[in-house]
Amino acid sequence: MPSQKQLRYFLTVANLGGFTPAASALFIAQPALSRQIAQLEEELGFSLFDREPRGVRLTPAGTVYRDRVLAVDNMLSAAAEEGGQLARGEAGVLRLLHSSSIPASSLMPQIARFLDETPKARIDLDRVASELQVSDVANGKADIGIIRLPVLRRDTGVIFIELAAESLWVALPKGHHLSGRETLCIADLQREPFVSAVHRERGGLARLVTDLCLRSGFVPNVARVTTRKTSMLSLVVAGLGIAVVPQRMTSIDTHGLTYRPLHDEGAEARSALVMPLHPTSLAKRFADIMTQEIS
Repeated sequence: MPSQKQLRYFLTVANLGGFTPAASALFIAQPALSRQIAQLEEELGFSLFDREPRGVRLTPAGTVYRDRVLAVDNMLSAAAEEGGQLARGEAGVLRLLHSSSIPASSLMPQIARFLDETPKARIDLDRVASELQVSDVANGKADIGIIRLPVLRRDTGVIFIELAAESLWVALPKGHHLSGRETLCIADLQREPFVSAVHRERGGLARLVTDLCLRSGFVPNVARVTTRKTSMLSLVVAGLGIAVVPQRMTSIDTHGLTYRPLHDEGAEARSALVMPLHPTSLAKRFADIMTQEIS
């Protein structure tokens, strides 16, 4: 297998048309260059150059070999450049996860900035439950996740970076008897059916809301139809109950809803970034953009 040094020597001789100018350009002695080319020709089993009184000329076989070597040389240069861009966080694919209570529409400003700062990068965006994000990031299936706290699942292979808190709002169907109030407190919801469902093995928004109700002295009434997804807003529109949601979710464009803020102490939703112990450069760059909200 020819060495990279031999290929570089060969291309230089071919480009300059002789051993003397090539040796000068390569800063080596001409006899040493001639030996390297002779060794290359012996290994290949055919002549690369016709030696002439005033230089050298590529043989037909040498011309074909030069073209192929140039293609490989260009590929190696491109690979080095792309690898450098990836290492510097300037290119590649960011595998980004988000919770359903952190809708993609609310992340568009940060995503737009990331794409603007890294024009050669792409984002593979997927909505995954917060608890599952922890294992996906820990197992290398994703680069970074945006989860809704609290999470019950922990993993030593990831770190959590808490983001800015959001106020909690109540989603009401149009014409609801509480929609005439400017603000609400959690006690006002004691007799209302909640369309959100708590998963016994997960944390997230529904568990946060349930804990808030328990602190106010009541267990939330369960609506006849419940869900753990953002489709809970469709259930509210249908008049099946109410939902307590983070401010980010109020960006979801759903007709037939009225939002009112909760003014209870501690009526806040928290989220966090979940990252591997050794994140990619792209993940670090996106995390920097997300955490600037709380710096």
